Amino acid sequence: MRLKVGFILRSLLVIGTFLGLVVLWSSLSPKPNDENPFGKRDDSLLPKGDLADQFKPVVPWPHVEGVEVDLNSIRLKHGGANHPHNFDKLPNQKQVIQQQYVTFRPHSHNYNTPVLKKGMLGNFEPKDPEPPGVPAGPGEGAKPFILGPEYKDAIQASIKEFGFNMVASDMISLDRTISDIRHEECKYWHYDERLLTSSVIIVFHNEGWSTLMRTIHSVIKRTPRKYLAEIVMIDDFSNKVHLKERLEEYIKQWNGLVKLFRNEKREGLIQARSIGAEKATKGQIWQCGGKLLFVPCSRVGHIYRLQGWQGNPPPAHVGSSPTLKNYVRVVEVWWDEYKDYFYASRPETLTLAYGDISELKRFREEHRCKSFKWFMEEIAYDIPLHYPLPPKNVEWGEIRGFETSYCIDSMGHTNGGNVEIGPCHRMGGNQLFRINEANQLMQYDQCLTRGGDNSAVIITHCDQNQHTEWKYFKDLHRFTHVPTGKCLDRSDLLHKVFISDCDTSKTTQRWEMNNIVAV
Repeated sequence: MRLKVGFILRSLLVIGTFLGLVVLWSSLSPKPNDENPFGKRDDSLLPKGDLADQFKPVVPWPHVEGVEVDLNSIRLKHGGANHPHNFDKLPNQKQVIQQQYVTFRPHSHNYNTPVLKKGMLGNFEPKDPEPPGVPAGPGEGAKPFILGPEYKDAIQASIKEFGFNMVASDMISLDRTISDIRHEECKYWHYDERLLTSSVIIVFHNEGWSTLMRTIHSVIKRTPRKYLAEIVMIDDFSNKVHLKERLEEYIKQWNGLVKLFRNEKREGLIQARSIGAEKATKGQIWQCGGKLLFVPCSRVGHIYRLQGWQGNPPPAHVGSSPTLKNYVRVVEVWWDEYKDYFYASRPETLTLAYGDISELKRFREEHRCKSFKWFMEEIAYDIPLHYPLPPKNVEWGEIRGFETSYCIDSMGHTNGGNVEIGPCHRMGGNQLFRINEANQLMQYDQCLTRGGDNSAVIITHCDQNQHTEWKYFKDLHRFTHVPTGKCLDRSDLLHKVFISDCDTSKTTQRWEMNNIVAV
């Protein structure tokens, strides 16, 4: 009995202690209308206004590559109603600081490696023969289509205006069949079908109708529809009638697949391409994180303008050396210290006015593009093996007979043709030469050397270690052919250049090199 009483007393003590703690805790817990039980706070010490506005980072948040994902949205999507928290309302700007975010790095678009299955037709190969544009019609199967002499005048007129035989082109179907000129193996490659779509950009200026439209038809006819996002046509300020309303009406048959944009002034090919890229999706290559893909089993035809074409004059703002200016703009923006090698090969561009490139440089800086040294070491590492970096120039310019008006001229000859003497024209081109530290006397990728008769001077293609055989003594106005010990000589009357025994009394062995600048 004494044990039972003791047990009961101990039990009552434990229960009483527990109830006392409960009462104490309830007295300390704040009610909705109670003041802070731990004392009043001094609000004057706290920032006024919304906390989200007050607590901003001292420096901007670092940029993190990826996609921000709102975890609240994920909870709502996957059984969010079962959570005790109230996520009914979407956060506004001032609540965003309280939201939970996580950044996922986006997956790159990876492809399976193409597989060669010999004897099994590739998954992108057409199952049936291509239907002809016009059965047995002109040019079908890429067969040559030759017109008779009665069309001669019309053909010459079309070549003068467009650079092509538009008379024959207009007689050939826009959907004519072509021959398969790919390597036989190409038919048996199997490719990943999860490819991205592509935009095809076509720039034109006063182009002939059938050549331009056949290009459009070919792209549509021979590209799987699900991979062709659009064809973007950029009209570089054409004035031909057939490229106005007729063109706008014609492309409507493709229901927006073919888009036409017109430049308000003549921009030129390169700028027009850039405009086309902006109209589609413009990406960066290599240095800026992009990449260029080579597709050996793809074939894209190109037609060169025929002799007799009167040409399209360049835009007024371009000047007389548009190609050289474009080269210089590229090397000044992208090549870094490697631009010296370009100027070694094209020294006449050293003083060429190439226009404002500040926007291009800003683009490179903002996109944190890699250096050209990185490109040469990581991407084009094998280029110097096939095309060694050129030696520095010793002198460059026209090679003029000393105190005469005659200069050495390649006359456009290459690969073994003779160089000659002609009136100096100060325009560079066939009269622009350079002699480098390797003792090569060069024009572009051609070297001057001794001809087969051991006397005449010829010009021929050379590698870096070939035809290293000339010395220029500027003070003596003399070129010496090192292997023979003879001197560079000329006949102004016969327009010939040759080597002969050195004679300080011969004025025909005296030369000067004068720099020429491109304009």
